[in-house]
Amino acid sequence: MKLNILLENEEFVALNKPAGLLSIPDRLGIERSLKDILKEKYGNIFTVHRLDKDTSGVIIFAKTEEAHAALSELFSSRDMKKWYLGLVSGQMLNITGSIDAPIMEHPGKNTKMMTHAKGKASLTDYEVLETFRLFTWVKFQIHTGRTHQIRVHAQHIGHPIVCDDIYGDAKPVLLSAIKRNFKLSKVAEEERPILSRLALHSYQLAFTLNGNSYTIEAPIPKDISALLQQLRKWKG
Repeated sequence: MKLNILLENEEFVALNKPAGLLSIPDRLGIERSLKDILKEKYGNIFTVHRLDKDTSGVIIFAKTEEAHAALSELFSSRDMKKWYLGLVSGQMLNITGSIDAPIMEHPGKNTKMMTHAKGKASLTDYEVLETFRLFTWVKFQIHTGRTHQIRVHAQHIGHPIVCDDIYGDAKPVLLSAIKRNFKLSKVAEEERPILSRLALHSYQLAFTLNGNSYTIEAPIPKDISALLQQLRKWKG
């Protein structure tokens, strides 16, 4: 696999992680992860944060213990600015807003989180970028780093991330749902989805490390771009 490196120096490497690839090894250790690939290239590599398997975009790994400690502190102290782009179900009524809802582990499901008064403080700001008939294209900024934070908060306000198999309906997006008078090609047995993975992308990280300021941005991946193109084409 070819690494998509956005920025690299002696302290860290920032990459554009593709959807479908684990950030770090899971408990079973069967699937190859991005960290596994980086260890083959660099030897020692240190986890700073992680993205969900089906989330694409900017992710940072430290190359030294010192950088690992400094970057980890930036994330835990909220001095790391984090923006995501996501497509949510339905039309959002408010153009901007904040979701201030504590998050905790779901008592009955190990891999699921939930909003609850007894959870950890969690804050997400959002801004609507574009509205479609069935979906809304949104920019999120997270001020805390809870597991599945955007996904849980999006569900909390009634607009889950598109194709979310835990907090949404996991249904793939089909052209027939967007295009009026859609007709399946005579040679096709069934319709192929435009998007069938979580519609969430880690778009931008901004921080200052050892006196140097960084803003690292990952372009929107082709699958989400293709979906947005179709949504805009058939918006009317």
